Amino acid sequence: MQLLVTNSPFNQEQTELLNRLLPTLSETQKVWLNGYLSATAATTVSPAGLAAEVPSSAPAPAEPVTKDVTILFGSQTGNAQNLAKKSAKTLTDKGFHVTTLSMSDFKPNNIKKVKNLLIIVSTHGEGDPPDTALTFHEFLHGKRAPKLDDLSFSVLALGDSSYEFFCQTGKEFDERLEEIGGKRLFPRVDCDLDFEEPANEWLEGVLAELGNTSAAAAQSTANPNTATTAETEYSRSNPFLAEVLDIQNLNGRGSNKETLHIELSLEESGLTYKPGDSLGIYPKNDPELVELLLNKLSFNPEETVSINKKGEIRSIKEALLSEFEITVLTKPLLEKLAAYSTNEALQNLLKNQEQLKAYIDGRDLLDLVSEFGPWNFTAQNFISQLRKLPARLYSIASSYTANPEEVHLTIGAVRYNAHDRERKGVCSILCAERLNPGDKIPVFIQQNENFKLPENPDTPVIMIGPGTGIAPFRSFIQEREEIGAEGKSWLFFGDQHFVTDFLYQTEWQNYLKSGVLTKMNVAFSRDTAEKVYVQHRMLEHSKELFEWLQEGAAVYVCGDEKHMAHDVHETLISIIEKEGNLNREDAEKYLAAMQQDKRYQRDVY
Repeated sequence: MQLLVTNSPFNQEQTELLNRLLPTLSETQKVWLNGYLSATAATTVSPAGLAAEVPSSAPAPAEPVTKDVTILFGSQTGNAQNLAKKSAKTLTDKGFHVTTLSMSDFKPNNIKKVKNLLIIVSTHGEGDPPDTALTFHEFLHGKRAPKLDDLSFSVLALGDSSYEFFCQTGKEFDERLEEIGGKRLFPRVDCDLDFEEPANEWLEGVLAELGNTSAAAAQSTANPNTATTAETEYSRSNPFLAEVLDIQNLNGRGSNKETLHIELSLEESGLTYKPGDSLGIYPKNDPELVELLLNKLSFNPEETVSINKKGEIRSIKEALLSEFEITVLTKPLLEKLAAYSTNEALQNLLKNQEQLKAYIDGRDLLDLVSEFGPWNFTAQNFISQLRKLPARLYSIASSYTANPEEVHLTIGAVRYNAHDRERKGVCSILCAERLNPGDKIPVFIQQNENFKLPENPDTPVIMIGPGTGIAPFRSFIQEREEIGAEGKSWLFFGDQHFVTDFLYQTEWQNYLKSGVLTKMNVAFSRDTAEKVYVQHRMLEHSKELFEWLQEGAAVYVCGDEKHMAHDVHETLISIIEKEGNLNREDAEKYLAAMQQDKRYQRDVY
């Protein structure tokens, strides 16, 4: 692109500068520059094409038209919500009128009034929408969805590529909005667990298309690494090194389990939390596994590699210990690494989806490099294909009001055997085997507005949390004791054996004696001939449980999603159907209404 001096209002020096600049600009930068010049021009152009100053008596140039933007988020653990808040701040700072809502709080029929829509949504379980997105998702995919010919939209999808239906909910929103007439403002971006950088790039693109703003401004707000908050504020991108105060095994001698109660100091961090929030921990990989991997690949442990786009350097040993995921295989990872192998078996595996899915399950990177070779990558090639080691989120098991400047966790140690090798959970085994009082670990608070106690402390609460799912309810009860809540409380807990696995037993007994906890039912599945779980205890007390629901009780479920949470959900519908004398459809509507009113909340994983 060249500017001709004879046809432009620029002098020779300006023309040379422009000729050097313009060929280096991306399409996004050109769009931004065009919008910026149009919006900020304070001059008029004479018929000869030469710029002339606007006379002081002339009216001030009109302000650029401010656009309305609606951001809807669907979040289970809080990531989508936090990104929505950061995106809203960026847009607001640049003069946009922004409405930010959870999908559960958005009236679906109002979609016809929206002109610019940004969707930020996670995918939960096996391709399912998060609880807060269910109603809106169902509406858009139903017959009542209106034509949206005047809508411009963009979708940011969050997911985990180790799951088969990666970012499925975001893809479904993106496709459906186009089907009913919407125009893509900017292409959908699918984010893996290390979502910060792609989320930042998505917002840059959205801002460039909306105009009236700077792509660089997007980076300063959307990217947590350059957030406008002070450097001393601790967050996901700037974790606090919390000192370990205490570690206890909650299980008795002879238990099949090892469940850790861990207390960490937040002193001088400025971090606070509310019941229902989670704590993120950045773990390190097992040094033994890293050593085996390096030996198998014949890499020098001290060879240096670049670990990010900034060019930060680490030894490959340190990079594998602290920076990259090595215990999970994903289809995208296998596809990337296959480019460095001529192994025919690996190429064939990638062509068969069912075999690929079966292979990935329970295997890690050491399995892959051991079974398929030879490999022709360098250490840098290898590292560049790996996914960042994600933080692990744990439901907080303490009330900040009751334990100021401390945070407590309940973590089950994960150990199992698969494919003739012992496997270990990355973070849980770090805590169980390599962490001691006095050590420090990097942590951050993950707010979860979708799992909160009722605003009215007189509201009855029903808490269902087997195993480590008990964690947030310890926080709930501590908080309710501190604030003197008068509402009734009912806890359902389950595990394998009464004698060895009754987590926090003494605490619950004391809360029952003091009246802070009104009622507790337990189920120990291995103590009886037939396995008994929490849902069976719920059915045994179906009449009273439904009476609590009719009184306005809020129901909370925490723990395993695939089995426990699904069974509890079905049990609740059965109880409502039976005790409310309703048919199945009306019972489902009853529970859906509770969910809409935030009286049915789940923290499941």
